[in-house]
Amino acid sequence: MKIERVITQILRLHQVEDKTAGTQDTLLVRIRTDSGLEGVGEVDSSPEVAQAVIDAPFSHSEVCGLRELLIGEDPLDTERLWDKMYRGCIYFGRRGVAITAMAGVDLALWDLKGKHAGAPVHQLLGGKRYDRIPAYASILFGRDGSETSEIGRRWIEAGYTAVKFGWAPMGTSEAVDLDLVRGARAGCGDHTVLVDAGCVWDSRTALRRAHQFAEFDIGWLEEPLSQDDLDGYVWLRDRSPVPIAAGEGECGRWAYHPWIKRHALDIYQVDLARNGFTDGQVIRRQVEDSGARVVNHCYKTPVSVAACLHWLATAPSAFIFEDCVEDSPLRHDLAVERLQADSDGLITVPDRPGLGVTLNEDCVREFLVSESGA
Repeated sequence: MKIERVITQILRLHQVEDKTAGTQDTLLVRIRTDSGLEGVGEVDSSPEVAQAVIDAPFSHSEVCGLRELLIGEDPLDTERLWDKMYRGCIYFGRRGVAITAMAGVDLALWDLKGKHAGAPVHQLLGGKRYDRIPAYASILFGRDGSETSEIGRRWIEAGYTAVKFGWAPMGTSEAVDLDLVRGARAGCGDHTVLVDAGCVWDSRTALRRAHQFAEFDIGWLEEPLSQDDLDGYVWLRDRSPVPIAAGEGECGRWAYHPWIKRHALDIYQVDLARNGFTDGQVIRRQVEDSGARVVNHCYKTPVSVAACLHWLATAPSAFIFEDCVEDSPLRHDLAVERLQADSDGLITVPDRPGLGVTLNEDCVREFLVSESGA
């Protein structure tokens, strides 16, 4: 079996809002073989930029687009192909967007591998430890504490036992920050409240907020500092009264390595559409060996949701799943299967071959804005 085509498809909603929501557009990667099998993956990055990484022609042995490196290869050789892609784009890759493009390819290869074997990806990764995982509703903050309270109440009434609120207007002022978290706690009652600050503070302000938010019994404080402030996270984690979570912006095992080595976080949030299964498994083992825990990061479509479920189900430290509840057709309609928590707040791990996701081609056609490699 050989790879014949590497197809990329950019999907985008007809109207994109000014908000931090990865469900407004996406890049699908579809790998087709001479045997007729297709694997599907997704990239969580700027779609056009990641598409260029795949489309780029051969320049020299360390500067080559991913499609050129993959055509004619055996798609089952996932680890060897990861290394080939990494080496082939090392002059412009190694971190960031090139790794996210590799991750989309890697998800598609594992989907294809599972379909070829007639097995779900979690079985190929070593076996799932959970059939269902407690999920938290992941959503943005309201405009103020009152609206945030209503949002929290809505998702608790839907069956979730935890809600995470994120990003703006967090960071506007101390009064605004406290109003938002107070509202979140009021809306969620005795259930778990998670806070995603969105990289808005310096270290001392973050420590002050950690102490203030501890009075509201939050489950974790996520990304209080810049994603590049490793020293700040080490300092903060050693002093914070609440667990510190971060990592969603990191791409590849080498990006995570210094964070894990320095015990910078309590909870590492790994996005499979930025890391893939091949590196995702390495990262997961290193995190757990360090005594920390992993969760998924996922604010995207059912392709990423399925990938995260397969990966997190293999993790001994897994305890909760990020379930994006953004109201978007790319979140809810892109797959035939429904991948969302049930009325008990639990999300089921797929058991069909590969990722267990069937693309809704009508949805693909409706939101398709660019295609290459077809």
